Parts: sequence; C-alpha cells; structure tokens
Amino acid sequence: MAGRVVSLSRARKDKARAEKRQQADANAARFGRTKAEKARDAAETARASDRLDQHRRDPE
Repeated sequence: MAGRVVSLSRARKDKARAEKRQQADANAARFGRTKAEKARDAAETARASDRLDQHRRDPE
C-alpha cells in the first residue's frame, strides 16, 4: 500500500539539473559550431532572404 518515499528536495534538484542539461545541450548545438558551419548557415540565410526579396511584388 505504501508508495516509495521520495525526498522532495532531491526531486526538485534533479528536475532543475535535467532542465539545465537540456538548456546546455541546446546551447551547444546553437553556439558550438565551427567557423565553416557558421559561414554556411549565414550564406544559406542570406540566399533565402535574397530569394524572398526577388519574389516580392513592387507596390503600385
């Protein structure tokens, strides 16, 4: 009948630790890139922006 005894402070700390780990993984994927990868992504973004601007209709 009795459930497992859980320390609430331990559970809170584990949850906070997991959230920090998730944020760290996201930051590593976002900022932990080589110079070539950053340049490629910047070029792709610029190319996409230019392509979008080329399809823009001029206001009449």
